[in-house]
This record gives sequence, structure tokens and C-alpha cells, in this order.
Amino acid sequence: MSEHRAQLRWKRTSADFTYQSYNRAHDVLFKDGAIVLPSSSAPEFRGDPERVDPEEAFVASLSGCHMLTFLAICARKRLPVDSYEDAASGTLEKRPDGKLWMGHVTLRPFVRFSEGVEVSAAELVELHHHAHADCFIANSVRTDVRVEPRF
Repeated sequence: MSEHRAQLRWKRTSADFTYQSYNRAHDVLFKDGAIVLPSSSAPEFRGDPERVDPEEAFVASLSGCHMLTFLAICARKRLPVDSYEDAASGTLEKRPDGKLWMGHVTLRPFVRFSEGVEVSAAELVELHHHAHADCFIANSVRTDVRVEPRF
């Protein structure tokens, strides 16, 4: 249906190439280089804390997809939304085989509907359930994604 692209650029800046010495800083480019996201590994893996790490980008991707799906559902149901915030987090875990993976991601969305729009707590939970079920990214991963709406 559609293809999505990203470019990645890294160049060694250290004299030698050991696990302790090589730089993790790199750039992820979108839109043919028009948008550059300074990236690195997580600080726990010798990365630069001033740059976005892949684990954070993964959590943000799930959060953004959920939000966009939620907004589309609300628009189709004529439920105008004025603002949407999420305090998402992910947990890097060790599998039984010893490999690390993003085992859990929790989305904590807070939605403000337009004045006069009444949505009950149960209806809000149902809207988020539908958004999660239709989210392209959530449908693409094995990670346990939980949605805990904030009221």
C-alpha cells in the first residue's frame, strides 16, 4: 500500500575501534535528508544522552501511531479533540534465551475533547481499545503494548 523510508549515517570518530571506544552517535534522516534526527545508543550502552536512542524512538513510534489512530477514530465519530498528551514508557527486558527486547510499552494518553463534547470513561476506554487494535505499529510488533488512559 505504501512505502516508508529512513536513512542512517554513522562515521567512526575514534582512532581505534573497540567496544569501549567507538562512537555511537549517528543521524537518522527522513524526507530525503530534509529532517535529521540526532541519534545514539542509550546511555546504558555507552550512548550520548543528548540524542534519541532506538528504544525511545520505538516507544515514540507506538505512541504516535496510537494517537493518530485515536484522532482518526474520533474525527469519524464527530468527537472533536482539542489536545492529546501521552507519557509513554517502555521496558527493555531480558528474554529466557538471554536476548534483550522491548517487552512492554505502556501508553498513558490524556485527551481533552472540545467544550460540550461528553465522553464517558467507558467510552474513552473503548475508543482507545479501537485505536490500539487499528494502530499499524502495534499490529507490527510482539511487544506487549498497554494503554492506560488518564482521566
